[in-house]
Amino acid sequence: MDSLRALSKRLPSAEDMPTLKGIQNTSLKDVSGKVTPRLTFLRRRIRIRGNSKVSVPLYLVLVFPIIVLIVILLLFVRHPNSPGGRLIPSGAPPSIRKISEKHDKVFVNGCLDPKVQNSAPRANAAFVVLARNKELDGVVESLKSVERHFNRWFHYPYVFLNDGDFNSTFRETVLNYTSSSVEFGKIGPEHWGYPNWTDQNVAKEGIRKQGDQAIMYGGMESYHHMCRFYSGFFYKHELLQKYDWYWRVEPEIKYFCDITYDPFLHMERNKKVYGFTIAVKELKETVPNIFRYASAYKRTHNLTSQGLWEMFVEPKEGFNQDGTPKDGGAALKPEDLPKDDPKYANGQKPMPEDILRTEPGAGTLPDIDPEAMEGERYNMCHFWSNFEIARLDWFRSKEYEEFFEMMDRSGGFWMERWGDAPIHSLAAGALLSPDQIHYFRDFGYRHTTIQHCPANAPARQLPREPYLNLLRAYAGDTSASSTVQMSEEEEKLMKEEDEYWAKWDTEKENGVGCRCRCDTDVQEVENKEGSCIPEWVEIAGGYITPAGRD
Repeated sequence: MDSLRALSKRLPSAEDMPTLKGIQNTSLKDVSGKVTPRLTFLRRRIRIRGNSKVSVPLYLVLVFPIIVLIVILLLFVRHPNSPGGRLIPSGAPPSIRKISEKHDKVFVNGCLDPKVQNSAPRANAAFVVLARNKELDGVVESLKSVERHFNRWFHYPYVFLNDGDFNSTFRETVLNYTSSSVEFGKIGPEHWGYPNWTDQNVAKEGIRKQGDQAIMYGGMESYHHMCRFYSGFFYKHELLQKYDWYWRVEPEIKYFCDITYDPFLHMERNKKVYGFTIAVKELKETVPNIFRYASAYKRTHNLTSQGLWEMFVEPKEGFNQDGTPKDGGAALKPEDLPKDDPKYANGQKPMPEDILRTEPGAGTLPDIDPEAMEGERYNMCHFWSNFEIARLDWFRSKEYEEFFEMMDRSGGFWMERWGDAPIHSLAAGALLSPDQIHYFRDFGYRHTTIQHCPANAPARQLPREPYLNLLRAYAGDTSASSTVQMSEEEEKLMKEEDEYWAKWDTEKENGVGCRCRCDTDVQEVENKEGSCIPEWVEIAGGYITPAGRD
C-alpha cells in the first residue's frame, strides 16, 4: 500500500491531464512563448527511487527510451553488414572502391553457373604443388579448399613435386581428395641445390650468418633452394613441359569464394600473362641488393618501362607512382621559382651542378643515395607468389631466362634471402606492361596471416550446390581417374562444412565476389599498411570515384 501511495504522488492527477478538445482549442504556447499550464505536468519531477533525493523531469523519462531506440535503429541500418544498409543513403563513399578498367578488370562479377562454364574446352593448364611428405596435412587442407571452391567443377590436373620421393601414404591420401588426374614428380639435383659454379662453403656460411641475424627463413638451407627453384627451374621440370599455364598451390592455404568460371580461359582471352591476388612489401633485410641487379639487367639490355616497372620503385619527388608529373605536369613558371635562392637569379632555372660547384663554398658533391640505381629506389613491393596464375612460356622466354641467369649469378639466393616473389615481380616490371597483368580481386585467399577476401557482388549471387553431393557421385564413379572415398566421420564433417559455406557474407556495393565467407580473425590486406595494392591501382589507372560522391 505504501508503494502505491508513493507512486500516486509522483504521477499527475486526472485534473492536470490535458484533454483532446482542450489541445484542439488552445495553442501549446501562449504569446510569450511559454509552455501553457495544460502541459506543465511534463515538467513535474519524479524521484528515481522512493527515498532518493535525485529527481528528473517527467518529459525526460518519456523521451529517453525513444532516443535510445532511434540510436539503436540507426546503428543497425548503417552497419556495413546490415541488410538494411541499402534503405537509406550513407552520405559517404562506399567502403570498397572501384578500380579503373583502363588496363585490367575483374573477369566475372559475382557468380556464374559453373555447369555451363565447364562445357567449354579446357585450357592446357595444371595446378603445381611443391611439398614434402611431412606436409601432408597442409596439402590436404589446400586440396579440400581448391576442390570445394573451384576444381570440383573444372577438374584441372595436379602436378606434385618434391626434392625427395613421395611415400605411398602421401600418394594415396592425395588421390582420395580429388577426382582429377594427379602426377607425382621428383626434382633433380640440377634444379635443386647448389650449382656447380658456386663455392658451397661460402654459400653455406652466408646462410648461417642470416640465421645468426634472425632474418626470417634466412638460416634455412632448404628455403633458399626452394626460392631458387621457383625462380628459375620449376617450369623446366619434365612433368610441366606439356602445359601452357600453371596455378601455384601451397600447403595450408584457404580460399573463401566460389570460383565459378575458368580463370585460365579468361587469361587467354584477355591476353594476360601473369595473375596475382595479393601484393605486399618484402622484408628489406632479405633483399638488400636485389634491386641493383634487376636495375642493371634493365639498363644493360636497354629496356624501357612499359608502365609496370613504376609499381616497384618509389616515385620521384614531384611525380606520381606511374611516372607522370603531379598537378598535371605543368612546368614551373619564372614567377614561381624561389626568389631567395641565388641559383634562380633573374627568374632563370639553375645552372648545371658542375658549374655551380665552382662558386666559393659550393665545392662539395651532392649526397649520394646508396640504395638508388639510375635515380630509382626499390619500394619493396612484390606480387605474393604463393598464389599466382601465369603463362609458362613467359618463364621459358629468352628474356626471362637472361634475367634469371643474371640474378642467379649474383649469389643473392645464398648470400641474401631472395624469394621467388620479388624475382617474378621485378622480371614482370622489366618485361611486361600493366595490361598483361591481372588482379584476381574476386578471389578470396589466405596464406598464414595474410588474407584478401572480397565482398560479395550485389544481386549476382546464385544458389550453392552442396559439395557433399558431388563427392558422393565421385565415390560411385569407377571411371574417374581417382575414386573419392569417405568414412562416416568424414562425411559428417563435410556436411558441416557445406552448412558453413552455405551462409555467405552480405553483399556490398562494389563487391565482386561469389558466395564469399571471409575469416574475421585477420584484417583484409587490400587497404592494410604494407599492402602494395595502392601502387598497383595507380599504375592501373587509379580508383573510380562513384558518381555523386566526392
